[in-house]
Amino acid sequence: MSNALVIIPTYNEKENIVQIVQAVFNQPKDFHLLIIDDNSPDGTGGMVKVLQNTYNTPSETKLHLIERAGKLGLGTAYIEGFRFAEKNGYDFILEMDADFSHDPRDLNRLYLACAEGGFDLAVGSRYSTGVNVVNWPMSRVLLSYFASRYVQFITGIPIHDTTAGFVCYRRAVLEKIPLDKVKFIGYAFQIEMKFLTWKYKFKITEVPIIFTDRTLGQSKMSVGIFKEGFLGVIQMTIRSWFRKFD
Repeated sequence: MSNALVIIPTYNEKENIVQIVQAVFNQPKDFHLLIIDDNSPDGTGGMVKVLQNTYNTPSETKLHLIERAGKLGLGTAYIEGFRFAEKNGYDFILEMDADFSHDPRDLNRLYLACAEGGFDLAVGSRYSTGVNVVNWPMSRVLLSYFASRYVQFITGIPIHDTTAGFVCYRRAVLEKIPLDKVKFIGYAFQIEMKFLTWKYKFKITEVPIIFTDRTLGQSKMSVGIFKEGFLGVIQMTIRSWFRKFD
């Protein structure tokens, strides 16, 4: 039984799903993997079911699948994954994308930062050592970079890449944060989770990574996604002034 679960939400990822599953299981660490598919019209969920026949045995289930009714939001997918991890006894819970923008080889570095480095949250950071992004247009790089700087300025959180979706949590963090009160359900969910982890005084580190834009499939990112968090970050910060973090 592995002590670490990688959670990957999917929607129309048929071009990447087989390769990303293989890549996760090819790592030195014996990660388990949970795919949360939002009823992908392209059949991503069905492809995962076929892969389960390869990776699962009567003695060990390494590849898990949760199929949802439709697109219910990135945040709700991860929260469902967190609850699955807690129920099934995983001590370390990692998030990553299905499109290889996050290098599966970096999973080990994030895991070790928590398991051996003593941190409660390890963030795969694009901006802790400059700007480490490949294949993005400059407009998108600037939008992402300054979005993180904006969050830093408003909240005071000491993290360079506040919107990062490549992270590793210790189980204790997810048990402490009241997940049913997390407000954001889109990409700003990543900001809120880091903010709450910090406010609850958990130890956070950034692990430098190189982020490479997808080469297959269609990006789910848009300017609207960044706008989602603009006012929300202010509201989140103000709410925290009237809340106890014990």
